[in-house]
Amino acid sequence: MTQPPSQQPPQGGFGAPQEPPQGSPQPPAQPPQMPAAPPAPPTPQPGYGYPQAPGQEPGYGYPQQPGPYSQPGPYAQQPGPYAQQSGPYGQQPGPYGQQPGPYGQPPQPGYGYPQQQYPGAPVPGGPAGPGGGSAFKGKPAVIIGAAVAALLVIGGGVFLATSSGDGDKKPVAHGSADDQKESASPSVDEGDGNGDGRAGDDDLNAGRKAGEAKVLWLQKNDVDLPRNGSDVYGPWVVGDTVVKGMYRAISGYSAADGKQKWTLKLPADLCSAPAQTTTDGKIVIGVENGTTDKADCADLQMIDLNTGKAGWKKSIKQNGIWDMMSDISLAISGDTVTVGRTGNSNAYRVSDGKELFGKQSGNCQPYAFAGGTKLIAASSCRTADVDKPQNQIQELDPVTGKPKWTYRPAVGWEVDRVYSVSPLVVSLTQREKKKWSILAIKENGTLRSQLVGDKGDKFAPDCGSAFAIFGKSLQGCVGVAADANTFYMATTADSSGTARTNKVVAFDLNTGKPKWKAAAPAERTVTPLRMESGNVLLYLEASYNKGGGIATLAPTGGTPRVLLQHPASTSQIESSFYNPKIVYAGGRSFIASGRVSATNDKEELETKTMMAFGK
Repeated sequence: MTQPPSQQPPQGGFGAPQEPPQGSPQPPAQPPQMPAAPPAPPTPQPGYGYPQAPGQEPGYGYPQQPGPYSQPGPYAQQPGPYAQQSGPYGQQPGPYGQQPGPYGQPPQPGYGYPQQQYPGAPVPGGPAGPGGGSAFKGKPAVIIGAAVAALLVIGGGVFLATSSGDGDKKPVAHGSADDQKESASPSVDEGDGNGDGRAGDDDLNAGRKAGEAKVLWLQKNDVDLPRNGSDVYGPWVVGDTVVKGMYRAISGYSAADGKQKWTLKLPADLCSAPAQTTTDGKIVIGVENGTTDKADCADLQMIDLNTGKAGWKKSIKQNGIWDMMSDISLAISGDTVTVGRTGNSNAYRVSDGKELFGKQSGNCQPYAFAGGTKLIAASSCRTADVDKPQNQIQELDPVTGKPKWTYRPAVGWEVDRVYSVSPLVVSLTQREKKKWSILAIKENGTLRSQLVGDKGDKFAPDCGSAFAIFGKSLQGCVGVAADANTFYMATTADSSGTARTNKVVAFDLNTGKPKWKAAAPAERTVTPLRMESGNVLLYLEASYNKGGGIATLAPTGGTPRVLLQHPASTSQIESSFYNPKIVYAGGRSFIASGRVSATNDKEELETKTMMAFGK
């Protein structure tokens, strides 16, 4: 049977797919290389619960198969044009046969995997929450088992980071989300030596050189946190307000001077938030349904980020024993917010909280969503062998939840991340074989291309470090960007002596092959953030003696053009943010730490949490 052209794999390729992230707390000895093998299905699969061929084995990437479609069943065929190729890099028969290299190194630790420990980072111990006791006290045995397994993988990785700031006060957020209060503005260093950024007589802009941006403000943490610290959510920029949430509050700050405009206290821990807001600045966050170790991330709270006012609030009801609400992931598309987790899913209207759709019928259930201009669902389908999972990717109508199309990767491949919603670019992993692949999918849900990198290029998009067991966020990766026909991804940094540098590789989404490569400025590294007016928006990373900055790269490549050069005199502060989140809006750049943690209360309140630059 001849496969439809839209679903045929691209020619060639450089060996086995890339290994997925590993659980070591230390970065790999060598960074990963470009994933190369497409987990493409033999033919498009219709709808939910489509039966598998009897005895069907996994598709591409399995070296034991004599050809990509040699398995019995309705899709059996003789080895086709891709069955016995030998590439220039010594690959085995079959275009996707596993080999020792050049793709044998795992990506840098990303979502769900520990980052490299910063000097002086505290070793977590004791309770994860303020009440003491085990973090999994009162949870069902299945949750404890999965959590312990995940913790064994993580192997003692340590988080160190930061959030917002209010001088020496140590408030603990209590009360209801309905109790909105105006609080004193956090202590902010506005760059004139009068704030708490550094020493009282230290002007943050004193060493600024001609052409460098100003430090608009710098904040320190003002919240007394539990022993193991807290993740930071956001920042989101809504008009002239920068918003971020942590622990039991979400707060808005003036983008111009960093002073607190509003704060909304929450009754329990903030536990989930989407990457995006609605176009009018509304958001729905997840809040734990209690303050004990038995609490789940099961309460939803809508907030208008323009004003900080709380809207509707409701609890998600567990639907069966396998509805795991200990971790949920949220995504917003239009006026719809989706709630993904293992075993179930729900969608609600952001404006009024009305439930739009819930658990799907059939054999497959969405476990995570990607939002934005489209609503993309990643689903898991029941199989007879848990070691051979079947996933599928769908575009859903955000109002009805009905699929517009369905794409099924080969058995064993799981949807890991959505790097771009429009155009759709998806990362997949195969845990059993420790492989990684990136696919571009057409508007109608058929395969567009696989990304195939040049030998020697190594990639590791940064997808954060949040720890989740039963909920997985598909979005939030940096180091990637896409326009209609091109996907941009940064290589890992190469070191030459003390200098680190990298490049941006542009891939043709119609062929999957590299179009061009653009080097970062000398002794600098760049990270794609998103597209900006047709160009790739980049963050120039700060180093110990070089300030960071914001730059753009033309869609044809070339040399990055700097829009905002951060001052070298504050480079040590800028480079000290843990797992930083970078936002550029209205000509200003904002850097926020991804997590706040310290060894004691004094250090906790000295932690620098957010910094802003502008002209």
